[in-house]
Amino acid sequence: MNADSGEASSRIDEDQAALIVEVFRMLADATRVQVLWALTDREMSVNELAEHVAKPAPSVSQHLAKLRMARLVRTRRAGTTIFYSLENEHVRQLVIDAVFNAEHAGPGIPAHHRGQRAVRPLADRARAE
Repeated sequence: MNADSGEASSRIDEDQAALIVEVFRMLADATRVQVLWALTDREMSVNELAEHVAKPAPSVSQHLAKLRMARLVRTRRAGTTIFYSLENEHVRQLVIDAVFNAEHAGPGIPAHHRGQRAVRPLADRARAE
């Protein structure tokens, strides 16, 4: 790849690298990954997310505050309820790519190669049935 092309081989400045590290730090927690994964489909309230990830609402709220400070999620108020959604399409794609990459560690053909949504944890599938 040509270094003058401005493509991925170009150097990232230190401030931008620090921001990127912070994004990965936010992804280094299983609860936050589950929350972000849930938000790839639709916006949700804290209570909906807490139920979805099977964690107490105050804990989920703390995770959401960190994700918001890292600009990975945004909020929308409707009356007394605050709804969370992913900040932008880049965050959505990052989460989807991380999940799809993890699927390759398992046996067989990953669900996303079979045209299916990534396999959700057993607890989620049981609640859906």
